[in-house]
This record gives sequence, structure tokens and C-alpha cells, in this order.
Amino acid sequence: MNRGRVRPVFSADRLRGPLIEGEDMNTRITLGAAAILLAAAALTGCSSADDGGDDAAPTTAETTPAESAPAEESAAPEGGAASLATADSDLGTIVVDGQGMVVYQFDSDTQGSGASTCEGQCLDAWPPVHGDGTAAVDGISGELGTITGVDGQPQLTLNGWPLYYYAGDTQAGQTTGQGVGDVWWVLDPDGEPIRE
Repeated sequence: MNRGRVRPVFSADRLRGPLIEGEDMNTRITLGAAAILLAAAALTGCSSADDGGDDAAPTTAETTPAESAPAEESAAPEGGAASLATADSDLGTIVVDGQGMVVYQFDSDTQGSGASTCEGQCLDAWPPVHGDGTAAVDGISGELGTITGVDGQPQLTLNGWPLYYYAGDTQAGQTTGQGVGDVWWVLDPDGEPIRE
């Protein structure tokens, strides 16, 4: 007998041999399948968390959005606008923030209602202009105010219109959001939409 090799209790050789009295082929197949399942279970148990392998690759539940590729950044300044001013454009004199980024109003909002209707995916494309009542103004004649935006932060208003940036504007002075959907408009210094 070869002592260097452990022979399994039930082997594939057993499936090929002659039937034992009272045994049928279905019994052999069932026992063979059970042996394979037991072997697979034993192998699975060998790769437990004890080997440190689980620490190397996080599960899907542990993966955070921050680990995915960064989204394209919008030109809207972080921390909100500290001031509003005016700038000359092809549309006339329009309102911009302190960094020259154009601000817009949304026709779906109700002027003077104290609320924004832009939420969900709308906010991805049209982030609010953050700021408080102490924001400096230069050349603005409309009344400056604030509301609590959909994101819970103070949002500047001009002449009762909540103000927004457009994510498609990547440089100061761009007005690519003008007329989008026939509901987004730049404003004049009085806080009136320029619908051209």
C-alpha cells in the first residue's frame, strides 16, 4: 500500500467499477455529486478572511463615489458668490458674480415667492448662486435678497428671482445658458430677465 497518497473515501474509480449488490447507477451518481460538492465547500473554506485577501479589494458596498472617475467640474466658484456686479455683453449690460461668471434666472420660479423650483438633475446643470444678504453689489440697481435654496444653503436673489449659474459656462462672461429650454435668462442690473 502506498502510504504517501491519501485515497478519497469515494473516488471517480468507484463510479467506473461494477455495481455492488443492491446499488444502482442513480445512487452512484448522487454519491459522486455529493462528494464533488463537499470538496468544493472545503476549498471555499480555505480562502477565508484569515488570509488578509479581503482587505486588498473592497466590495461593491464599500466602494464610494469618490473612488470613481471625477466628474467634469463646473465653472461655478466654490463657496458661492461674495458679490454681484455688471458686465457688458452682446445681450447688453448683464449681471455677473464677483469673478465675472454670468448668473441666470429660471422662468419656472415665481418671482418673489421665496423659493426655488430647480431640484434634482436641474441643480446639476444650474447650481445656485450661494451668498447672504451681506454680498457686495457694484452697478446693481435691483433689490438683493436671499432664500433658503433647495440644497439648504442661502441662495442669492435679485428682484425676487433666485439666481443660478450654468454648468456649461466655463469662463467669465460666457452666456451659453441664455435661452436654454426657453426658460433660462440672464438679468439686467434691475434684476429683469433679458429674453432675447
